[in-house]
Amino acid sequence: MVVQQRTKADPQDELATRLRLLQELSGRGVRALARDTGLSSSSLSRYLSGQSVPPWPVVIELCRLVKRDPRPLRPLWDRATNPLPAPPKASRQVQPPSPPAGAPRPPRNDLPRDAPDFTGRETQLAAVLAAVRSSRVVAVDGMAGVGKTCLAVHAAHRLADEYPDAQLYLDLHGFTDGREPLDPDPALRALLAALDVPSEKIPQEGGLEPLAACWRSELAARRAVVVLDNVAGADQVRPLLPGAGDSVALITSRNRLVGLEDVPPVSLDVLTPQESAELLARASGDPAGPDGRLARDPESAAEVLRRCGHLPLALRLAGARLRHRPGWTVGILVERMAEGASEFDTAFAMSVRQLDRAERRLFRLLGLLSGSSFDEYVAAALADVPLRTARAMLEDLLDAHLVQQPSAGRYTLHDLVHQHARRAAAEQDSPAEQEQALNRVLDYYVYAAAAADAAMPYVSGSRAASAGRPPAELPRFTDKHAALYWYVTEYTNLMGAFEVAVATGADAHVCELPRFMRAFFARRCGTTHLNVLFERSLAAAQRLGDPWQLAEAHSDLGFARYNAGRMAEAGAAYEAAAPLVSQAGDTRSEADLIMRRGHLRWDEGYVEEPLGLFRLAGRLYADAGCPMGAAHATADEAWAMLQLGRHEEAARLAREVLDTAHADPDWPAVLTARITLGMAITHERPDEAAEHLHRALEIAREDGHKHNEAWCLNCLGVALRQMGRYEEALASHRQAFALLDELFEEHWKIHFLNGYAETCRLAGLPEEALRLHRQALELAPKVGNRHKEALAHEGIAAVLDETDPAAAAEHRAAARAIHEELEPGA
Repeated sequence: MVVQQRTKADPQDELATRLRLLQELSGRGVRALARDTGLSSSSLSRYLSGQSVPPWPVVIELCRLVKRDPRPLRPLWDRATNPLPAPPKASRQVQPPSPPAGAPRPPRNDLPRDAPDFTGRETQLAAVLAAVRSSRVVAVDGMAGVGKTCLAVHAAHRLADEYPDAQLYLDLHGFTDGREPLDPDPALRALLAALDVPSEKIPQEGGLEPLAACWRSELAARRAVVVLDNVAGADQVRPLLPGAGDSVALITSRNRLVGLEDVPPVSLDVLTPQESAELLARASGDPAGPDGRLARDPESAAEVLRRCGHLPLALRLAGARLRHRPGWTVGILVERMAEGASEFDTAFAMSVRQLDRAERRLFRLLGLLSGSSFDEYVAAALADVPLRTARAMLEDLLDAHLVQQPSAGRYTLHDLVHQHARRAAAEQDSPAEQEQALNRVLDYYVYAAAAADAAMPYVSGSRAASAGRPPAELPRFTDKHAALYWYVTEYTNLMGAFEVAVATGADAHVCELPRFMRAFFARRCGTTHLNVLFERSLAAAQRLGDPWQLAEAHSDLGFARYNAGRMAEAGAAYEAAAPLVSQAGDTRSEADLIMRRGHLRWDEGYVEEPLGLFRLAGRLYADAGCPMGAAHATADEAWAMLQLGRHEEAARLAREVLDTAHADPDWPAVLTARITLGMAITHERPDEAAEHLHRALEIAREDGHKHNEAWCLNCLGVALRQMGRYEEALASHRQAFALLDELFEEHWKIHFLNGYAETCRLAGLPEEALRLHRQALELAPKVGNRHKEALAHEGIAAVLDETDPAAAAEHRAAARAIHEELEPGA
C-alpha cells in the first residue's frame, strides 16, 4: 500500500478545510463537537486535520449542527474518497517494499455461472441494460420459474467489465420455502463482508440506517454490480440500494416493486412459442433440422411446450429428461408429463421418478438445507453415504436439472425445486430421520472447521473435535491458503450451522465451532463478531456443565475480549478459566492460558510478571511435547526483552526461534522473531536489520493479515528513524496508520502512537508529535495500558522541554508515578 504525498489542491485537504469552517461556525471545541456528533475526539481530529476522510453520514451531521446544506459538499467528498493514484516516486534509498506480485486479492465475484443455454429475451435484456445505465438500479419481476434470476445474472456478466471492482450476488430468500426472508440488517452485513469491510468498521448499534449508510459509503468508492435476488418487497431491498457513485444493482422479485418509485421495472412473461421451442431443443440436445425428435413429432413437441407453460425452468427439466433418454420419443415424454398436476409438478415429478431410490432420498434431504450453496462433502454427510457416491448422485441430479452448479464443486437448488424437495421430505421421511440428517451436517461443519484450523500455522491448544460423530470423509487442506479459501467459501454456511445449533440446543456444537474459526476471524472478520460467538459458546458450556468446555469457553472469551481492547473483561475471563484449566490437568492448555495472560499483563504495563509468564509457558510447552509452542513463547519473550532495551538478549532469543525447524518457514513465531531481531540490531548491523524487517513485512502481506502488516510497518518506521532515515520512517508509519484506519480498530493504535510520535519529533514535526502523544494519552486509559500512558507523558515532556519546561516537568512526574505504580510489589 503506497501512501502518496498530498498537494494543496488535494480534495482530501480541501474537504478538511471545509470541515474546519463548519467547526468554527459551530463555536465548539473538538471535544464538544465530538460529543454532539457522537464521535470520538481522535476520529474527529483526524477528519479535521485531513488525515482521513469521514463517512458521509458524519459530514451530514456536522452540517446539520450548523444548519448548512451538505449536498454541495458531496462532489468534493466523492473525490476525496476515491482519489486517482499518483505514480510512485523513484528513490535511491531503500523504501518499504510494495506488495509482492499477486498479493492483492482479486475483486470479489459472487455471480452464479451464466446460463450456457440462455435463450431469447433480447428485448428484455436490452431494457435491463438500458435501465442500469440510466438509473443505476433495475427491478426484474415475474412469476416463479420465468427466468428472472437467469436474466439478471446474464446481464450482470455482461456488465462485469464496466464494473470491475466487485460483482456481488445475494439471495434474499423472499420466497424460499421453510425460510424467513433475509432481513436488511444481516443482508447488509453479508454484503459488507463480501467487500472485505472489517466488522469493526461496520456499525453495531443505532439500527438499520447507520448500517445502510456504511454500505452506501463503501459502494460509493467502487464500481460494482450487485444482484439482489428473490426479493420479497420494497422494504426488504430499499436499504441495500446504492447511493452516490457509479455502482449498480439488479433486483429480482416475483412481485412488482411499486414501492421503489425511482427504480424502473422490467417485467418478464413466459417465453414466446419460438423461444420455448429453441430452449427445449438446446436443453434436450436435439439437432437442428428435420432429423431431430422434436421435428419428427411437432404435435407432441407443442404439447411439451404447453405442459411446461413456456417457463424456462420447466423446459430445462423436460429437456434434460429427453437428453438422457435417447430411446424416448417425444410422445413418451408427453405421457410421463401427463402424470403430474401442474407445469412445475409435472416437470419435477417426472425428473424425480427417473432417479433411483438413494438419489430420490438425497434430493428430498437437500430440501432441509437453508438454501445456500453446498458441496459434495455436505451432501455426503446429509445422506450418510460415501463421498464418491454423493458425487455421483449429485452429477445425476445435475443432469436432471434438479440441482444447479453456480461454480465448480458448488451446488444449489432453485427455490421451486427446493420447495418441492422439502415438501417431499415432510411427506416421506420421518421427523427423526430429518433431525438425524441435519445433525450429521452440524457434525460435518465442526469437524471440517477443525481440519481447516489444523492447517493454519498457529499454536492451538484446543482439543480435537468431539461434538457428534466425525464424518467418514473431510476436505484435505494442503496449506493455510487452502484452509482460508474454504473458510471464506463456507462462511455463510458455518454461521448458519452455528445458528441452527443454538436454536436446536446442540450445545456441544455451539461450544466447538467458533473455537475452530479463531484463526480465520483474526484475518477476515475482526473481533466484534468473535466476541458475540464466544459469549454464546460460554452460555452453552454453562448449560453443559462440563468443566473442560467451560474452561476453554472462558479462555476463548478472554482472548476475544483482549483482541477487542476490552482488557478488564479479558482479565476477568482469564481469572475464571485459570482454576478450571488447572483442574483439568492438561499442560498444553495451561501453557496457552499463561501465554494469553502474559500478553494481557504486558499490555497493562507490567514488565517482570509477563516475562515470567512467557518463560513459564515455554517450559510447559516443552513438558507437553510441543516445541512449536515453546518457540512461540520464546519469540514473545524476545519481543518483551526488546521493549525493555535488552537488545542482546532479545537478538539471541530471536535467533533461537529462527533456527527452529517448521513445516511452514513463515509461521507466526518467525514474524515476531524477525521483527524483534531487526529492531534489536538496527544500530550495529542496519543492512541485516532492514532485511529482516522487510521479510517480516512480506510475510504479513502474503498471509493477508492486516493487523500484522500494520505492526511490521510501524516497527520498520521505528528502525528507519533509528537509522536517521526520517522521511522513509514517516512514510512507513503513515502506511501503518492507513491500514489501521481501514480496520477501524482504534484500540490497536495504542501500540503504535508513541513510536510514530517520536519519529515526528526527531523529524522536526513537533506539533504532529504532540498531537500523537496526546492521542495516546487519551486512548491508553480506555484500553487499560498504563505503560503506554507513561510513555505518552514522557513523549509530551520531550516535545515541551524547550517551549514549556514547567508543563514538561509535570508530565515527567506523571510518568514516574505510573512507573512506580507498576513496579513489582507496589
